[in-house]
Amino acid sequence: MVAAGLLVLSLFSLALGKPLTLASERLVVRSQVDVPTGFTYQRKAATENTLNLRIALTQNNATGLEAALYDVSDPNSENYGHHLTKAEVEAMVAPSAETVSKVAAWLGKNNITAQTISPAGDWLSISVPVSQANTLLNAEFAEYTWDKTNKTVVRTLAYSIPETLQEHLAFIYPSTQFIPPVERHTPAFQALDLPRRSKRTRSKRAAVPAKCDTQITPDCLQALYNIPTTPASATGNSLAVSGFIDEIANKDDLATFLAATRPDAPDGTFTAVSVDGGITSGDGTVEATLDIQYTVGLATNVPTTFVSVGNNNKDGDLGGFLDIINSLLAEDEPPLVLTTSFGFNEASFATEPDLAVNLCTAYGQLGARGTTILFASGDGGVSGSQSSTACDGQAFVPTFPSGCPFLTSVGSTQGVAPEVAADFSSGGFSEIFARPAYQDTAVATYLAALGNTNAGLFQTKGRAYPDVSTQGVQFVIAVAGQAQGVSGTSASSPTFASVVALLNDQLLNAGKAPLGFLNPLIYASGSAAAFNDITDGSNPGCGTDGFPALAGWDPVTGFGTPDFNKLLTLVTGSAVAANSTAGATDSATAVASTQAATASSTATGRKHRHNKNRAAY
Repeated sequence: MVAAGLLVLSLFSLALGKPLTLASERLVVRSQVDVPTGFTYQRKAATENTLNLRIALTQNNATGLEAALYDVSDPNSENYGHHLTKAEVEAMVAPSAETVSKVAAWLGKNNITAQTISPAGDWLSISVPVSQANTLLNAEFAEYTWDKTNKTVVRTLAYSIPETLQEHLAFIYPSTQFIPPVERHTPAFQALDLPRRSKRTRSKRAAVPAKCDTQITPDCLQALYNIPTTPASATGNSLAVSGFIDEIANKDDLATFLAATRPDAPDGTFTAVSVDGGITSGDGTVEATLDIQYTVGLATNVPTTFVSVGNNNKDGDLGGFLDIINSLLAEDEPPLVLTTSFGFNEASFATEPDLAVNLCTAYGQLGARGTTILFASGDGGVSGSQSSTACDGQAFVPTFPSGCPFLTSVGSTQGVAPEVAADFSSGGFSEIFARPAYQDTAVATYLAALGNTNAGLFQTKGRAYPDVSTQGVQFVIAVAGQAQGVSGTSASSPTFASVVALLNDQLLNAGKAPLGFLNPLIYASGSAAAFNDITDGSNPGCGTDGFPALAGWDPVTGFGTPDFNKLLTLVTGSAVAANSTAGATDSATAVASTQAATASSTATGRKHRHNKNRAAY
């Protein structure tokens, strides 16, 4: 039986016989076999309604970008830390002049003018009536509802473009993509009392306060992970928190929280900026409050920005995920660290992997420029973003974007003596992205120790996640003057982001480059010693016990939790002189090396690898 939602790509001759189209031309067709599970057809879309469609143009050198990203992120590379400039990154992903010309000509023949909506020009936007979209793409756009929320989306089960554009137009979105709404990674919370702490600080793991066994506050994390309380002072340091679905943090709540938990640093604050009409003030919501209180409350004095992504986005089901990244890519100085506590089940992208790959490449663009991208891994164990029984007796459910190899995925732990894996910590193996070389040794070691456990339930050759973890259970936050205890990997990602921001502060003050993309460093030989290895616990789901936490890397807690002092020794030993972050000379050297690497990759046939099937378990 053919699986629902299977993507079919085919070539055939079709005479459209409609005005303003390229009649009788061979077409490339993209289609769904059936309406994906969870969506229900309602009716044909009203022909007069306007559709906002995005056109992804083929990037001219995405393979070169990948090589450049690894070149500046590998501590064993002579170009480590020599991050690329905005112009250099854009040159790699910009479409060719031929691509731009051919797509513009096609749209022009149909009386459509596109707008460029990405800094590199690889994304275009058009707004057309449904009737014109149907004619242009030989489609039949209709209304479908997502059953869980009754949210209505307009999609088509098939569309086609001229064969002459096949090498130039990657895909059109939203069209045949059926992606459920973005999910928060925050489980239920409970009411607590705001704790009080003295100004005396602890710096040794052995001095962890007893209360940290039952609830987590900043002093617990400082003691557990040797996080310094000294205010950051480096010029140019920055930390950003992304927020979606009308989430917002409140400055009065932050002041209440800091007065209770950080009396030594009560003046911490943040700036809120809007993308797609996102709200920048109002009563605090749980997710945004958690993220801000555990970035500002830990990364003392690091300039922190809350990026509020609103509902006026034009990227459909992605809920602003493309818009926020394009917004940051457009900045001359994007944040040095970005943490996000929202995500999707990867299965939603299985029939349209190009969309996931494109977004992953965008994260790689920021990484190549020196930004550390962090994502909460999810809260459903091996059952996905949220706990679900829908996969019982079936394959495990990986999450996205955690499966993207160009970012760092953060899982959760709990407890102090011992610190163990949190059972909700999502982890596993991507079915879209192949395992990157930097993971080979660590993951192969784990798989050998795992043996036949869970055999056939996951893609053994997929990108494995999470990469690291921190505490994630019963984080105390202040909302509207009341304390609440919140659990989830959405607590862990901002915590790890704060560690990275404080490491960057030390590096910048020493005239070194910021860390940027972390994973090649994390997985490098000897780096595991800078983490507290977690060897107890598992992440059950899908009717199984999930993956067990074992010595070394595992798909529950990654390499474990950070030790700031050991990480500082590691990164200062690997760091290089910043010379204006990339430096014209250094960047040119990196690009030259990248071009050579790209040529070598082409010669050997090695390209960015993507797993498209579950067959190779």
